[in-house]
This record gives sequence, C-alpha cells and structure tokens, in this order.
Amino acid sequence: MQGKPVKFLYLSEPEMIKAGVLDMKQCVGVVDEVFHLLGKGDYLMGGPRENEHGLMIWFPEKKRFPNMPVEGPDRRFMAMVAYLGGRFNVCGEKWYGSNVANPKKGLPRSILTVMLNDSETSEPLAIMSGNLVSAMRTGAVPGVAAKYLARPGAVSCGCVGAGVINRACLMAIAEGVRTLKRATIYDLDMGKAIAYAKEMTTLLGIEVTPVATLKETIVDADVISVATAGVSKATIPTEWLKEGSLLTLTGTAELTDDVYLENTVIADNWKMHQAWLVEGEEHPKGVESILSWAPSAPIIKLILAGKMTHGDIRSLGDIATGEVPGRKDDKERIVFVTGGMPVEDVGWSYQIYLNAQEKGIGQELKLWDEPHWF
Repeated sequence: MQGKPVKFLYLSEPEMIKAGVLDMKQCVGVVDEVFHLLGKGDYLMGGPRENEHGLMIWFPEKKRFPNMPVEGPDRRFMAMVAYLGGRFNVCGEKWYGSNVANPKKGLPRSILTVMLNDSETSEPLAIMSGNLVSAMRTGAVPGVAAKYLARPGAVSCGCVGAGVINRACLMAIAEGVRTLKRATIYDLDMGKAIAYAKEMTTLLGIEVTPVATLKETIVDADVISVATAGVSKATIPTEWLKEGSLLTLTGTAELTDDVYLENTVIADNWKMHQAWLVEGEEHPKGVESILSWAPSAPIIKLILAGKMTHGDIRSLGDIATGEVPGRKDDKERIVFVTGGMPVEDVGWSYQIYLNAQEKGIGQELKLWDEPHWF
C-alpha cells in the first residue's frame, strides 16, 4: 500500500492579519459558537477531567543547572490542548512561553504558536502565529459575556488598563452591546490612557475619555472591563459598582469579599476553575501554588472557607444555550470571571485557517510525500 502525502498550511503573523485575525465582529461570533458548544458539552480539553486550562512547566525557585530557567513573575511555558466539536470538529494546541524581560529584547512578553490537526487521522492542518489569535479571543470573551449578561440598553463601559488586551475587550464589548455610546479608560500611565482613548474613539466611533482616577471609570459604567497585569491591582469596592452593572475580569483586581458574596458570580467555564483547584491540591506546595495567579483565586478562597459553594457559580456556556438563566433583572450586579480556554484558541484559529484557504493565503509546507515508516 502506498503511503499518503501530507501537507499543511503555515501562516505567519502578517498572513494571519490578511486572513482576518483582527476582525473582531467575526471573532465574537466564533467565540459565541464556542460557548454554545461548551454548554452542549461538545468539546474536550486536556486531562482526565476534560477541562484543564493547560499543562505548565513549573520552573524551580532556585537554579538547579546552569541553563535551567527559574521561576519568576509571569515566567512559564504552557501547552493548551483541546478538541472542539460542531462545525469545527478539530483538535489543536496553543503552545507559548512568557518572560517579562522579553520587551527589553524587542520581543512580546509572550510568544505563541498554534497547531491544528485532523481529529480523525491527526494529520496537521495548519501551524500559525498565535499572538493575535490569543489576544483577539481573549478580548472576545467579555464581548460574548456582555451580549448575554449586560443590562438591556447599556450605554457606558469603564475600562481599567490601557494595554493590548483591553483594546480587544472594548472592541468586543462594542460588538456585544450594540447600544454602547461611550467609554472611559483608566491606566496608571495617563499617557497610555490618552493614546488608548484617541485610538479607540477613531476605531469604534464612540466617545472614549481618559480619566484620572479608577473610581471615575467604575461608578457610572454599565459594563466594566478590567484587563491588567503585574503587581499593581485595581482595588474595587462593591459600593462603586452601579446598580445593574456587569464587571468583567480578564485581568487581576483586588476585590473585597463582599463583591463576590453580595453579587452574582458567573465564570467562563467553572469546571476549568475547579480543575485548577484540584491541580493546586496535588501540587507539593498545596493550593497556595495556584492562588497567586489563578483569576478565580479569590472565589476559590471563599469556597475553601465555606462562604461560597461551587454551585453558586454559573458558567457562560450554560447561559448561552439557555440551560440556566442569565441576568434576572435590570438591578442585578454581575461579576464575570474568565481564565482563557484552549477551545477559544482552537475555534478562532480554525476560522482563520478556513479564511486563509478561501483567500489563497499562506504557505503550503510538506510533512512528507510518503511516510518512511507506516
């Protein structure tokens, strides 16, 4: 029997842009599809619980060998794997490393690649640059959350953090909330906030205003997007949250316990956050090993303290499919926590792969004409 030739599509970052990776309208639509598949259960992520965020290389605290990396802020390598069903029916992996020292070398903090495979044969379909895929799908999630959870007729958005991710978040929220008319932006660096406001006003055609204090961007916002990283965390007391507001946490924030205890808490996929808890319990350092970086750490602490239960938290996919209710009334305040999932990377990457095929974009590379052994 003659072996089968195998080829795959390679997409560089410029080719990804040509194929539409920055099209937020399409991205929000795809990520919405992903959440529907999550609600139906037509997906698999890594691990025996089928809901692992990814498999991380845990660097040691102290140098063991001359070239072995040691742990540090945001220092990691991670493989994020998933199968996504529905029209996608594809397996994929996002592989990335992160080092806060990278910008000094002219590199992004994180460098990501994505690989897609035929779910039946495992043949590679595509290998592509993953930085923009990851940024766009990360931003799209608050947009989908806002579609289902924002108060009807919401007009204002408060943005905390003027980085790349909150650019994507505001783009997506504007797609999810079609009544949005204005936004404010707060950043520790006012220069960044001013630049953000100018750029996003032009891009979205809504009024985006930089503000001098965190409180200013929170108190009048129907939707709040926190997308920050690093040591400094936004401290948001519950009394700042407007009646009927939606607080989306894509980055870290210092919230008092009552923010979670007195308001409705919804997660992207609570099963994934539960898997983090199990991972922490299995770690030599215990649960504390995950509490410094897991976005749901404050909620996990409240559960461990007996102040909340896993049943208190709903998942967005279940709301999207109608399995559980979303917002109950215009006065309800909702806190939405997201941790990022490989199914989102696989879904958006696969759509860009289809776009590239349709437009004749990318380089076809050969794995083999015929396998040497089979």
